[in-house]
Amino acid sequence: MERRVVITGMGTVNPVGNTVDETWAALCAGRSGIGTITKFDAAPLATKIAGELKNFDPLLYVEKKELRRLDAFIVYALACAEMAVKDAGIVIDGHNAERVGTIIGSGIGGLQTIEKEHAVLERSGPRRLSPFTIPAVLPNLAAGQISIRYGARGPISCPVTACAAGASAIGMAFLLVKDGQADAMIAGGVEAAITPFGIAGFNAMRALSTRNDDPEKASRPFDRDRDGFVMGEGGGILILEELAAARKRGARIYAELCGFGCTADAYHMAAPPPGHEGAVRSMAIAMKSCGMDPAAVGYINAHGTATPLNDVYETQAIKQVFGEHSRTLAVSSTKSMTGHLLGGAGGLEAIVAVKAITDGIAPPTINLDNPDEGCDLDYVPGRAKPMTIEAALSNTFGFGGVNAVLAFRTYRDRGKGA
Repeated sequence: MERRVVITGMGTVNPVGNTVDETWAALCAGRSGIGTITKFDAAPLATKIAGELKNFDPLLYVEKKELRRLDAFIVYALACAEMAVKDAGIVIDGHNAERVGTIIGSGIGGLQTIEKEHAVLERSGPRRLSPFTIPAVLPNLAAGQISIRYGARGPISCPVTACAAGASAIGMAFLLVKDGQADAMIAGGVEAAITPFGIAGFNAMRALSTRNDDPEKASRPFDRDRDGFVMGEGGGILILEELAAARKRGARIYAELCGFGCTADAYHMAAPPPGHEGAVRSMAIAMKSCGMDPAAVGYINAHGTATPLNDVYETQAIKQVFGEHSRTLAVSSTKSMTGHLLGGAGGLEAIVAVKAITDGIAPPTINLDNPDEGCDLDYVPGRAKPMTIEAALSNTFGFGGVNAVLAFRTYRDRGKGA
């Protein structure tokens, strides 16, 4: 019997909201979460803006003593997981613990701790380093801490696939449930890389926007005046469940995750190839794996970074996959509001794709005043678009030529045993 995978819980913290409802309201209203960096003195840096969390209280999720031992990316993961588990109403105990797994992706891991403890090392010597330094730095400790907190003893992993890490995690979790190795997975991505090193490193690549005087308009996907991406922080985590198990406990089902496509460009360390052939294959695989008719897709949450190459090449890839239907699709980049959460982007944007289906709204791409040549799809400029959305894709691409695409559709009961 086919094992179907459904979404029963979601949680997020990000630059526009600290809950799913707060986030969705902000995105549909076209509100930007980008502002001047407050975490440190960014004066020496070319980029002085980012998408920081706002009014986030870590003590709602982590005890004060524990907080000192954890990097911010782990705290964000614990917050997202707590919301998702509570939203799903799932209880993890001796009856099901070995059938519940955890996969949380992060592109960088504990960068804040690395910088802080390196400064301690330089200033005071090795004896002053915290014994919690390494556990706070390792990218897999987000999944590890969540697993420990909930006693989830099923499969555990951490894809470190740059900006595709969150989607890679969800895709891996989907395959494990579908294959019968787990009945439920806590899956998503998180990142906390707004640090001097993080900003300076991307500045050295000339990848970040330097529109410092107008932060809210700095992230401009598909616009001819875009000058790079804006870094964000936070992430998103979902609860994936096998359908029969979810139905047995009477879970609310948001949508069905039905396909995952993952490919390599094998082309360049950071740049996509012309036409974005890897993205083409990922979208096609995601749909083909679940028999999804491309004409059924109503919305795509684009990778849409506002970098010169991605936006044009992603547009070309969508046209190649969908042909004439690409003209009727709604394609938006919510990074125009949240900035780019790097490894956390796939988790947040999977939630956006699910909400687009459940609420029948395509969120907008803001700051799209003058579409670039070759960027000629319906990017939902400026205002959200109410529409019936039966199926949606979430595109994420990462350094190293990683392409990860998730395919969601409206959940429908196919009869007894489905």
